[in-house]
Amino acid sequence: MRPNIHPAYGPVVYQDRATGQSFLTRSTATSAETVTWEDGNDYPVIRVDITAYSHPFWTGAQRVLDSAGQVEKFRRRYGGRGRA
Repeated sequence: MRPNIHPAYGPVVYQDRATGQSFLTRSTATSAETVTWEDGNDYPVIRVDITAYSHPFWTGAQRVLDSAGQVEKFRRRYGGRGRA
């Protein structure tokens, strides 16, 4: 890699706004706000709206759509309209 062209890559804490849970990872993103992590070190904290802790797919709260039922409902409602 060429020197002095890449952003700094270091430890960052991401915190989920919905659940308040956090995880430590590495990123090029940074923040002026810091948090003291479990190991006693201070790291920049980035607050995000959705993580795996609050996303419906990963929490199991995802709704399963009954697509066959939706198609039948549509056909009952609009059945033969528009046919010649």
